[in-house]
Amino acid sequence: MKRSAALAPLSREHHRALVFAWKLLRAGPGEAEDLTGRIPVMFQRDLEPHFQAEEESILDGLRHSKHIDLVSRTLAEHARLRALASPEGIRREGAPEAFAKLLIEHVRFEERELFPAAERFLGLADAEPADAQEREEGQPQGGGADGR
Repeated sequence: MKRSAALAPLSREHHRALVFAWKLLRAGPGEAEDLTGRIPVMFQRDLEPHFQAEEESILDGLRHSKHIDLVSRTLAEHARLRALASPEGIRREGAPEAFAKLLIEHVRFEERELFPAAERFLGLADAEPADAQEREEGQPQGGGADGR
């Protein structure tokens, strides 16, 4: 899916999050333990800044619109992912798998529902499509994080 230039960086971050989540779900016992140990650090380094950017740029703009249900769901999932990824939360039985599954579901939701609504409502769809901008900059082309 073509993503507006304003949301393309967040979409690329979604792709990296999906790769990590799928690795975690498919990992053997030793690798799963290593990846689980990396979740809190990866979360603070990559996902927390990503969540903050979404909350400040997209959710604040949609907060007083007909899309409040999308805002509420996004905030609830961000809170759940934060809890699961905390050093205490990730040690709970089943937390790494729950974290990976929710992260995959969350990314798909944002790519399929939240981002298209933001592009329409916030006027981001009128911006130059990200793939056209990347071609001009000589960067590789890429679709949305959910492979569409």
